[in-house]
Amino acid sequence: MSDSPSPVDGSIDASTTNVAGPLAGIRVLELAAVVMGPYAGQLLGDLGADVIKVEHGVIDSSRVMGGGPDPELSGIALNLHRNKRSVGLDVKSPEGRDVLLRLLATCDVFITNIRPAPLARLGLTYEELSASMPHLVYCQSQGFALGSDDEDRPAYDDIIQAMTGLPWLNHEVLGQTAFMPTLIGDKVVGLTIAYGVLAALVHRERTGEGQRVEVPMFDAVLSFNLVEHLSRATIPGGPAGYSRIMSSRRGPHRTLNGYIAIMPYTDANWTALCGAVDRMDLLERPWFADHKSRLLEADRVFGDLAEIVAERTTEEWLEICNRHDIPASAVPSLDDVVNDATLHRGVLEDAIHPVVGAYRQIAPAVTMSATPGSVRRHAPLVGEHTVEILTELGYSGDEIASLVASKTARVLRELNDESPDVA
Repeated sequence: MSDSPSPVDGSIDASTTNVAGPLAGIRVLELAAVVMGPYAGQLLGDLGADVIKVEHGVIDSSRVMGGGPDPELSGIALNLHRNKRSVGLDVKSPEGRDVLLRLLATCDVFITNIRPAPLARLGLTYEELSASMPHLVYCQSQGFALGSDDEDRPAYDDIIQAMTGLPWLNHEVLGQTAFMPTLIGDKVVGLTIAYGVLAALVHRERTGEGQRVEVPMFDAVLSFNLVEHLSRATIPGGPAGYSRIMSSRRGPHRTLNGYIAIMPYTDANWTALCGAVDRMDLLERPWFADHKSRLLEADRVFGDLAEIVAERTTEEWLEICNRHDIPASAVPSLDDVVNDATLHRGVLEDAIHPVVGAYRQIAPAVTMSATPGSVRRHAPLVGEHTVEILTELGYSGDEIASLVASKTARVLRELNDESPDVA
């Protein structure tokens, strides 16, 4: 890319659409790394917020997670950091902190997942910032609750999964203690941060006052896990675990030529399914008496279902279920889903990034009739918007050059004709 802009003079044109979302006019500063904080920033950006990502020291590890087409843009980062502007800033230096404070004064929301002790060393606690910025919605997320003995204990998705019972659930059902094969903790926390920030913005709209929003990873993930699994343990002395979900026979079930997920949930579903295959005798068994019986005797119910499912092909079962309005699906691989537009149903869109070229863009999951979310900017390189934002803050060209020369500020790197792959 020989015609790339100078790293001090400008940035890559990364606009994809000018559609404004419901958060248009809200500015968010994201001082966060890995997945949970950046995911919250992505969600707010999709809704129209101007999200400014500040990276200090080494670049955010999510930029290299899983590999990708550029040293700063992994496949994960291409979606995780969209709708953001990037400022490269050494916030540990006095000059860098001054720039950050000047930037924060223009922001509505501050999101960080830096642990409390280093956050205090940076002089970026809620108490310090709210004194001069009472309007600020200050959201911090770390492994464990503030004020607890573990508030500075390091925690990642694997650790929080382990502590909130997710590997135990796999052991109880599958006989193997294993993590969920998804960053469920990080993503649940990111969603929780987003709705907490939105609620705080509503409060500020009504009262004019900002506030601290705290989202401990452990609390958010355990609360999420216990929605159904507190179950009979809701009454002290009862066992935890929702019986239908805890059945090892739950499925998907093997057909004559593959697998299918069938969910005959209501009495009408079961009557229609058994009638369609001439097995009304199943409904005479006591565990089919009613909905409650089917839940309590899930192993027996799913065992009977597996027996009859094995007698027909996946296609035959889909036809039966479609005809009788019974929820059902074939079981494609994840590769099948992402490569077939009929399977991903428009959740993936083709896009062109100005640095890496063609890539798959994950569409915003929330649709709104009046103020739809959108992808307005492609994921930036580190420091791509440093000059732009410092200029917005009133820094002169000479001041910006001085910050760059002292390595307080980092700007867009020089781009080569080809960007190497990341392992």
